[in-house]
Amino acid sequence: MSAPCGFICTAARSISRQSPATAALSRRLLGPGSANRRNMSSKRQTDHLERTASNYRQNALYPAQVCGIMTESETVKRLKIAVHPDFSFKAGQWVDFFIPGVEKVGGFSMCSSPGLLQREGVVELAVKYTKHPPAHWVHTVCTVGSRVAMRVGGDFYFDPLPSDPAVDLLLVAGGVGINPLYSILLHTSDLLHVNQSSGARGYNIGSAHLCYSAKNTQELLFKNAIIEKCGAFPNKLSCNFHVTQQRAEVEPHLQPFVKSGRVTEEELQANVDPQRTLCYLCGPPPMIEAISKTLMDLGLPKDRILFEKWW
Repeated sequence: MSAPCGFICTAARSISRQSPATAALSRRLLGPGSANRRNMSSKRQTDHLERTASNYRQNALYPAQVCGIMTESETVKRLKIAVHPDFSFKAGQWVDFFIPGVEKVGGFSMCSSPGLLQREGVVELAVKYTKHPPAHWVHTVCTVGSRVAMRVGGDFYFDPLPSDPAVDLLLVAGGVGINPLYSILLHTSDLLHVNQSSGARGYNIGSAHLCYSAKNTQELLFKNAIIEKCGAFPNKLSCNFHVTQQRAEVEPHLQPFVKSGRVTEEELQANVDPQRTLCYLCGPPPMIEAISKTLMDLGLPKDRILFEKWW
C-alpha cells in the first residue's frame, strides 16, 4: 500500500519555505499540551525519551507523512515516510516519533540509507508489533497519509569522510536490532557504488560482514535484499544468518547463508582484525554483553566496539 511520495515531498517542500508554517504544522501534529505529555512515563517501563536522554539529538522537529506501508514479516511493518527537505540523518541513527493523539513518544531506528533520502526524499522505519502505544499505533491505526513528526538522534552511526582511513566493518544484529545495521550496510553499498563510479575518489571501505541472528528465517528482515547487496560486491560485502528456533526447512536460496544456532566465536574471530575492524552491535542487552566480551577477548579494543542497547 503506497502513495506517490514525490507528490507528498513536493507538498512538504512548499511548507518548508515558511518556517512559521512548519512550526505550526508540527504543533498541530503534536496537539495542545504535548510538551508536557512527552515528559510523562510509565513507572513499569522506561520511556524512550528517558532512555536516550544523554544521547545527541538534533534541535529540529520535522513534519512527515506516511506514503507507504509494507508487511516485512508476521510481526513487523515497514513504513515509507516522506519527510521535510531539511531532514537529514546518518546511517545508524534513530528518530523520536511523535504521533497525534498518542502521549508516548516512539523511538525507531531508520532502516534505509541517507542515499535513499537524497534520491527520493523518504526514509523507512521497520516497527515490530508490541503493545507499547507508538508501535501499536503503527500496526493498528497508521494508514497511508497519516501525519507524524520526527526528530533525529543517536550517537550510533557510520558516516566516514572520503579522507578517513579504510576500516573493515563487523555488523552483529539480533532480532529487530537489524534496523540500524541494515541502514549502515545500505550506506556502505552506496559508498561502494560512489567509489566505483568516481574512479576511487570516494571513501575506500575495506569490507563489511553481517552476522544476523533471529528465531527463524521468517523473522530475518530484509534477508533477500541483504543477499542481493552482498552479491553485488562479493569481494567487499558478506553475511551469515543465524536461526535459533527454526522448525521448517530452510528455503534453498537461503541455505548457503543460514547457520543453526547463535553467532559463534569462530565466526567473530574470522572477521576480527584488531587494527582494522570496527564493530557495530545492536540487539538484546545479553547478546551485546556476550558478543562484546568475546570481541575483547579476541583482542579488539573496546573503543572499536560500538553498540545500541536500549530495548
